[in-house]
Amino acid sequence: MEMFDQVNEVLEKLRPFLLRDGGDVELVDVEDGIVKLRLMGACGSCPSSTITLKAGIERALLEEVAGVVEVEQVF
Repeated sequence: MEMFDQVNEVLEKLRPFLLRDGGDVELVDVEDGIVKLRLMGACGSCPSSTITLKAGIERALLEEVAGVVEVEQVF
């Protein structure tokens, strides 16, 4: 399975938690182990979005997808 598909699978598991808070996440690209995500809805403007991205989403991806080295937010 490609890394892009593996990342998408993990994001699908996390999506209900983001949707519950009025937000969502879009996978933009995966390049050289760097996952590029766009936070949408309430997550896009939330002051805690960086924490959500780094502590929540990045941690899950690092644990579950081999080869992921970092998560970057794109706008």
